[in-house]
Amino acid sequence: MTFLLYGIIAFALIIVAYYTIFILREYVRGVVFFLGRFQSVMGPGFIVLIPGVQQLVRVDLRTRVLDVPSQDIISRDNVSVKVNAVIYFRVFDPEKAIVQVENFQAATSQLAQTTLRSVLGQHELDELLSERDKLNSDIQESLDKQTDAWGIKVSNVEIKHVDLNETMVRAIAKQAEAERMRRAKVIAAEGEFQASEKLKDAAKVLSEQSEALTLRYLQTLLDMSSEKTSTILFPIPIDLLAPYRDHVSRRTDGESGSS
Repeated sequence: MTFLLYGIIAFALIIVAYYTIFILREYVRGVVFFLGRFQSVMGPGFIVLIPGVQQLVRVDLRTRVLDVPSQDIISRDNVSVKVNAVIYFRVFDPEKAIVQVENFQAATSQLAQTTLRSVLGQHELDELLSERDKLNSDIQESLDKQTDAWGIKVSNVEIKHVDLNETMVRAIAKQAEAERMRRAKVIAAEGEFQASEKLKDAAKVLSEQSEALTLRYLQTLLDMSSEKTSTILFPIPIDLLAPYRDHVSRRTDGESGSS
């Protein structure tokens, strides 16, 4: 009988200790309610409560990862896309996270979905594809302002995928191809312009210095001799024809004067 009594007392003590003594880890806080009213935030470490009078709600302060499912978004230029993202948030005020909202994780998830549609719908498709960092920052700031009343800090938002239909993929591919062709034509035109400038400068030097023209003539002959051709045409320098040209000119002038 005594053994049974001791057993009952030990069991009762275990039950009381289960509802009275709590050990909270470093990243956990306990929101304590006294007869239904908020009393304090306790922890980490060893906590003793009055059973039936005080209640404890644990809150994890570590950063949580929330995967936002794909959302159908109409961009500002009326293009339909599907966008999904990932959100990193944590609880910085355990009292607000428990008292101000029923389920802070579910509330943050729903708010993230609506904010994603709202913010991205204000931008055009090109911005959705090329300005990820700016969009991530805009969504994070908007979410953080709204979750501050819940004791939630949204630290980071990352857009994972922007899915387009096949028609838009083909249209973007054509646009990219046209852009590459435009750049190629611009580069070719700039090359032709630079080459023409260099040729103009070279012609100016050759016209001012006959020695340079002679060296260029000899270099041309050297280049031609190195090629394996059966026939080589040697250009005659214009200076060699100058005496003949002057003689013909004087003769023509004399005949004109005698007549």
